[in-house]
Amino acid sequence: MKKIIFAPAAASIFACLAVHLLPAQQPAAPHLEKRGAVTQLIVDGRPFLMLSGELTNSASSNLDHMKPIWPRLAAAGLNTVVTPLSWELIEPKEGVFDFALVDGLLDQARQSHQKIVFLWFGSWKNGTSSYAPFWVKSDTHRFPREMEHGNPIETLTPLGIASQQADARAFGTLMHHIKDVDRDHTVLMMQVENEIGVLGDSRDRSPEANRLFASQVPAELTQYLQAHHDVLDPDLKALWDANGDKTSGTWTEVFSDSIRADEIFMAWHYARYVQAVAARGKAAYDIPMYVNTWLAERGGTPGEYPSGGPEPWVVDIWKAAGSAIDIYSPDLYSSFFVDWCNRYYRNGNPLYMPEAKGGAVGAANVFYAVGEDAALGFSPFAIEVMANANDPLAASYHTLAQLAPIILDHQTRGEVHGFILDQDHRTANFTMGGYTVHVAAGRLGFGGSNGSDPIGGLIVATGPDKFLGAGKGFRVTFTPRSGEQAGIASIEEGTFEDGKWVPGLRLNGDEDEGGKSWDFSGRQVNIERIRLYRY
Repeated sequence: MKKIIFAPAAASIFACLAVHLLPAQQPAAPHLEKRGAVTQLIVDGRPFLMLSGELTNSASSNLDHMKPIWPRLAAAGLNTVVTPLSWELIEPKEGVFDFALVDGLLDQARQSHQKIVFLWFGSWKNGTSSYAPFWVKSDTHRFPREMEHGNPIETLTPLGIASQQADARAFGTLMHHIKDVDRDHTVLMMQVENEIGVLGDSRDRSPEANRLFASQVPAELTQYLQAHHDVLDPDLKALWDANGDKTSGTWTEVFSDSIRADEIFMAWHYARYVQAVAARGKAAYDIPMYVNTWLAERGGTPGEYPSGGPEPWVVDIWKAAGSAIDIYSPDLYSSFFVDWCNRYYRNGNPLYMPEAKGGAVGAANVFYAVGEDAALGFSPFAIEVMANANDPLAASYHTLAQLAPIILDHQTRGEVHGFILDQDHRTANFTMGGYTVHVAAGRLGFGGSNGSDPIGGLIVATGPDKFLGAGKGFRVTFTPRSGEQAGIASIEEGTFEDGKWVPGLRLNGDEDEGGKSWDFSGRQVNIERIRLYRY
């Protein structure tokens, strides 16, 4: 078992030395880069699409338990595994760090040809502090708790300075270790904490929290809101505007005497804490870092969902608190998949969902996320439970793996569109390549035993009058924007092997309804190319 003990000052010395010892030719660490119309994850100099899945919370806490899981994940088409690392296992005693689990997971991932996104279960996980070490949990004076209705709860308050410093030190030490051992860039990103927020109340009611809530809103926050007024989330902007766009006052004076002020107050303090933890980690090893969100149900109130977490209407509060977090991510189990994607894929925030539905729903949703919103990746939860070669998601992942280089290239120029069709959204229309593209359910209708499974797919404009499509269960027609008519010159199904097109059946004739449509009506995910002409 590998254990190391060193003080924060020693960690800084090692970090400085590491910079001088790195070979000059070593590729840059994984990072985000704006390329054309989108932001992409760059790994070893190339864009990378994460076909990922998140393990259940304890699955990766034991290396022997993980051994039979890796082959199943590979068979299901994954190239990236999202897995927790808990503070209690990394620093079981204060100042004593144990990285045996980290090193073991990295070794297993490399043997399985997988990448990893680590989830840091530090001060908070799902609104509680259940993964903090015992030495933190047991010292409530040094590491104070939140209070609800006059009673302390088992959740660290974000107002605790010692808590923040201890979490940041542990996370920074972890990131220094990852930088030291992960020269082949197996680790792509880090999630900092997990589904943060107050559950059971709209805010912390401890004496210190009450004092701060009655105090002035920090000028740093109101100055940010002023500077970014025109691009604020519409809900936050409407709330602030309705209250007079005040730049000074207490939290209720600036944000109204309502439960929303409680949520904004908690968002600010959680964000200050987490941004500081992430910044300490980035100082050790600068790779993309994100926070995830337990999304509010429609009509839900703060406290029914974790109050203060980065819901879309308080993401701007989080941004005002610091810049160490690169991505604000939804844990997207909701039926309103497209709506939530659109609320997060805005104002420069890349889309990545570390938790989502799998199965037939996920198999359709991933095409929309990747095709329409240039998602960095997609990640159903409890992936080791559902992962097998026959799962519907596996077919989507294997297909997207073939198409990834093409998608990543063309999305920089806005030449990719994804779509989801369901009982409430039976058609999709968009413009690309000089055409208006119309998508509808295919001849077999919706899938599943009751016809309720969604349909997903994407289309890439690959050249003049040429398109590449993938998915199942839909049909496509084209209307030239020039006012002419569109005819089908040819349709060909096939696959990509090592980036080269391998043609299969030629589908002209009955399969294109006599030249009327591009038909993906079958129940199997398919890749096809079409060439049009105009008359």
